[in-house]
Amino acid sequence: MEIEEVKPVGLDKKGVELIVITGLSGAGRTQAMQSLEDQGFFCVDNLPPSFLVKFAELCAQSRGKVSKAAIVCDLRGGEFFESLSEALGNLEKEGFHLEVLFLDASDETLIRRYKESRRRHPLSPHGRVLDGIQAERQQLEELRIRADNIIDTSNLSSQELRCKVAELFCKAQGLGQMAVSVISFGFKYGSPMDADLVMDVRFLPNPFYIKELRPLTGEHALVQDYVFGNPMAQEFMEKYLALLEFILPNYVQEGKNHLVIGIGCTGGQHRSVAIAERVGQFLKDRNYDVKVKHRDAAKNQKGGTAR
Repeated sequence: MEIEEVKPVGLDKKGVELIVITGLSGAGRTQAMQSLEDQGFFCVDNLPPSFLVKFAELCAQSRGKVSKAAIVCDLRGGEFFESLSEALGNLEKEGFHLEVLFLDASDETLIRRYKESRRRHPLSPHGRVLDGIQAERQQLEELRIRADNIIDTSNLSSQELRCKVAELFCKAQGLGQMAVSVISFGFKYGSPMDADLVMDVRFLPNPFYIKELRPLTGEHALVQDYVFGNPMAQEFMEKYLALLEFILPNYVQEGKNHLVIGIGCTGGQHRSVAIAERVGQFLKDRNYDVKVKHRDAAKNQKGGTAR
C-alpha cells in the first residue's frame, strides 16, 4: 500500500496584511487597535515579538480566514520587546506585507493622561512618570525611525484617533466600513432593544384587512404592490430615504461602525417588512454593508393576528 506524502499548506504571504502597532505608553495604542478591530482586522494585544513570524505564518495558513491582522507590541513585553526590530526584519525577509504604526505624544500630554488614569509608568513604577517617559522615548527611537506611519496623538481625542487610523488603513472601504442592520418588527412584540433609529409605519394602510394578502408577508410582490401603490407611502419613502442618505455618512464620519434601523408596524408582517426590504436595497445600492432581518413576520403567519 502506497502512503501519500502529506505536503505542508503553502503560505499565502502576499495575501496577509500585517500592521504592528507600537509607540509610547499612554499614546493611544488601545484605541488604535480597537479602530482596526472595527474594520475587520484580527487583533492581538501585547504579543511578544519572538512570536510575530509564527503568528504571521498561522494567518497565512488560515486559507483566507485571517487576511488582515494587527498586533500591539510594547514595553509590557519586558525583555522580549528588545527583539522587535529583529522580528520585523524577519517578517519582511519572509515576504509578508508589513506596516508599522508608531503612536507618539508630547511629554506634557502623556503626564496628564497618566495623572488622569492614576496609573504608573512601566519603566518608572516607583518614580516620576516623566523619568519613565524619557527612558521609553530613548528605547523606542529606533522603532520610531523605522515606522511607516507616525501619529502624534497630543491634540487628538480618542474618537479622532480612531478615525485617523481608519483613514490610514481602511481607505478602500469608504461607507462600507459601517455595518447597517435593518430590522422589521411588530410593536405588539416590543421594539428592538438595540435599535438606533426607529420608524413607526402604522400610519400606512394595513394589508392585513385584504383577505388575499393577510397570509402573506411584506416580502411578497403582491403586498409590496399594495403598500407602495399608495401615494402616501411613495411620498414617505422619498423623504425617509433622503433622510437616511443624509445622516448615514455623518455617522460614518463620527466613527460609528454599526447602525441598527428598526422599522415597525403593528404585527411586523406586512408594512414594516416591505419597507425594510426597500430600505435595505437602497443602502446596498450605496455600498453599505447591509443585513435585513424580519424579526416577527413568521409569528403572525400562523396566528393571523398581524393587525
